[in-house]
Amino acid sequence: MSRNVCVVTGTRAEFGLLRWLMQEIQKQRDLELQVVATGMHLSPEFGSTWQEIEGAGFAIDARVEMLLSADSNTAVTKSMGLAVIGFAEAYERLKPDVIVLLGDRFEIFAAASAALIARIPIAHLHGGETTEGAFDEALRHSITKMSHLHFVAADEYRQRVIQLGEQPERVFNVGGMGIDAIKRLKLLNPEELEKSLDFCLGKKNLLITFHPVTLEGGTSSSAQMAELLAALGELDDTQLIFTMPNADTGGRELSAMVHEFVDSRPNACVFRSLGQLRYFSCLALIDGVVGNSSSGLLEAPAFNVGTINIGDRQKGRLQADSVINCHPTRQDILKALEHLYSPEFQQSLTSVANPYGNGGASEAIVKVLADYPLDNILKKQFYNLPAKAQP
Repeated sequence: MSRNVCVVTGTRAEFGLLRWLMQEIQKQRDLELQVVATGMHLSPEFGSTWQEIEGAGFAIDARVEMLLSADSNTAVTKSMGLAVIGFAEAYERLKPDVIVLLGDRFEIFAAASAALIARIPIAHLHGGETTEGAFDEALRHSITKMSHLHFVAADEYRQRVIQLGEQPERVFNVGGMGIDAIKRLKLLNPEELEKSLDFCLGKKNLLITFHPVTLEGGTSSSAQMAELLAALGELDDTQLIFTMPNADTGGRELSAMVHEFVDSRPNACVFRSLGQLRYFSCLALIDGVVGNSSSGLLEAPAFNVGTINIGDRQKGRLQADSVINCHPTRQDILKALEHLYSPEFQQSLTSVANPYGNGGASEAIVKVLADYPLDNILKKQFYNLPAKAQP
């Protein structure tokens, strides 16, 4: 009997990670793929990236509209409420046997909440990680407790999920999802990328993504962005490629600051959505990633590219030696940039090991989704860690 596997996606970056898993699901005779698009995918402000889903050959079975026109704390909370309602209706119509969720964003938390009440098993990807500077930290662990199958990116994360009381036999270390995409995509060469971007690369090139820091004060994200832009403003000899912040609290103010910066500088450009092909093609050709995006930690090391990780948003994640951590101040960012371009650091990048594995996550996940018994999976027994031996 065929299983309906419902994959929920809300952002461009998340779909880039899920795409190859979705293809593997489609290949299986005993699995039926269902796709629910939500969040930034459905917003023209963020590039209407639902078109990328259909462009990759997937039919969208349900669309859950949820984003409001504001990005205040109240607006984001109301968006979560709208999302729960929308997911409840979508699940009732689609009748999935299992729901696949990736990560820790508020729309994914809403998708998990609706599935919990609907008594639908959840398979959660990239659980067990820590990001101490964002409320995603609490959402991720909450999704873990609502989920029934867990696919993590490293053994340390597997141990953390088990520490949260999940049964060890339901927690699978499959490695990072982004590595699959890197191995499967045929990247653009420099000329093709420049034509696609309508922007010329130079001798020095940086890719910049800075998201709101949602657990800090109301002006903190904009203050940190101002420090970053002040530092980047001193780099007249460097081409700067910006991607826009996520639809988090305070994201619109950061977007306006980026647009104002780019409009006044011929060496900078900005994109609402690069798409996975252009994004990874950039990673293959630039000198470093700057900002606070998880991609700088998860995918950039696979390209032997340095990352300047600013502030606390990603604090707690496993890091390769290619990551340079710095405080969100102009002076510290400039010091980090100097270190990034130092001959010693550049030489060290040739031997960097990515802590998120070598690929194969999609195939491993599909095998479990196809074979794991789902009967009686909803009632979970809390797993207690073995007591330490007494001295």
